[in-house]
Amino acid sequence: MAEEERQDLAALLHRLTKALVAAELPLLERHGLGMWSYVVLTELARGAAPTQLALARAVDVDKTKMVSIIDGMETAGLVSRRPDPDDRRARIIEPTAEGRKRLRAARAAIRRMEDDFLADLPPTRRTAFLAALRDLSGAPSARLTGGA
Repeated sequence: MAEEERQDLAALLHRLTKALVAAELPLLERHGLGMWSYVVLTELARGAAPTQLALARAVDVDKTKMVSIIDGMETAGLVSRRPDPDDRRARIIEPTAEGRKRLRAARAAIRRMEDDFLADLPPTRRTAFLAALRDLSGAPSARLTGGA
């Protein structure tokens, strides 16, 4: 394919991301989760319980929006908040047993959907595609220079 015929990465990834999100939303809803609660629970599952501010930075959302996200998740019994012993103004967010349970169930449903989506790729291309996505998503802004 000639270089001028290749679509920009952003256009290709946008179309793919839009389709994947549309496929994920009903799966999340079946498990009583919205996209933001899934994102937050996924981040919490990655490590130590962060403060609300650290969590907002990690998922790239405004700290005031994070407050309302956490409020809704706390009301739904998905997370709990407690004061940070090192800074009483900060709150540590932790997933509840119910939050972990729903995350596991939703993640399993999403993995099945993704496996079905990738099924037409030969195993070596699938492995290469997933590895490339992991590599490129690690620190994308460090790779992009905004070259003209």
